[in-house]
Amino acid sequence: MTIPSEPQEPQETPQLRLLRRMVMLLTAVMIGGVLVTFALIVIRLSDRTPTLPDQVDLPDGAKAQAVTIGSNWYAVVTDDDRILIFDKTTGRQRQEIVVEP
Repeated sequence: MTIPSEPQEPQETPQLRLLRRMVMLLTAVMIGGVLVTFALIVIRLSDRTPTLPDQVDLPDGAKAQAVTIGSNWYAVVTDDDRILIFDKTTGRQRQEIVVEP
């Protein structure tokens, strides 16, 4: 009587081993790429901190409603329908725009 032998695992061919290693390498590269992209987005977005002066001198009776910041200027929208544009470095008023109701 013959004893049935256990089924043998198929031998791994060199091409199959190469293919498995290439798939693992591609997976690692894709994970690294996603991590680098995520890190760059976080770094890029956190670098955009707007800065305003501690105090803005508005004309008499004007109260600020909104502020917009540019590269070397900032604008203040007042409650009396004006837009005041100031120089960011000197703090002096550059321009005044009256908004028509």
